Amino acid sequence: MKMKLWVLLLVLSSVLCVSADALHGDNWISGCSDTDGEAVLILDDEAVWYADFNKQEGIYPLPPFVDPITFPGQYEQAVANQQICRANLKVTRQAMKDVPKELDPPSSLIIYTVLNVELGVPNILICHVTGFYPAPVNVTWTKNEQVTEGTSTSVPFPNKDGSFKQTSRLNFIPKQGDVYSCTVEHVALTQPMTKFYGEKIQLKIQFTLYNFTTTAISSCFIF
Repeated sequence: MKMKLWVLLLVLSSVLCVSADALHGDNWISGCSDTDGEAVLILDDEAVWYADFNKQEGIYPLPPFVDPITFPGQYEQAVANQQICRANLKVTRQAMKDVPKELDPPSSLIIYTVLNVELGVPNILICHVTGFYPAPVNVTWTKNEQVTEGTSTSVPFPNKDGSFKQTSRLNFIPKQGDVYSCTVEHVALTQPMTKFYGEKIQLKIQFTLYNFTTTAISSCFIF
């Protein structure tokens, strides 16, 4: 999803609960634009619930063994908050119409695997981008310069400095010679950012040895 320059994203974030020893914290984030909306509950940097306004339901993204806490009426509340958010957005846009929009490009883009790489063994590539504002970014994966499927991208998460971070995942099977790329687009970038994974290794040892042997034979003949 590409963001247009004139779209203003309004995000409200607050700490709902922090333990006495400051080991755990919950954040509820509600945001909206003219065309999109976001509502997500985060526990220690992990999304435990978010609203999918396209499917019109609440999603619990953690595995079943985590025993997620249910939130009756949470999706309906998120929908109501979207109406309030868009009303506030209209007022805020009018009040800030002459204020330049803040645009911060991503400060970091890294790509890595979840597991140690073994050829032929299924693995997951992670593309992590952070330090951008506003949210979100658009992430595209390629395999050998061709756009590939089997990807998923998280909702934007806030950093402590007010910027955002997102993570995209690609299921893949490592094979010799395959090259993958993760490309990120953002309104603050003049051109996309790209990171590569994999390298074509061309072995020239046999060719070099053959040339060396031929030279040795020729030298002996001349002598």
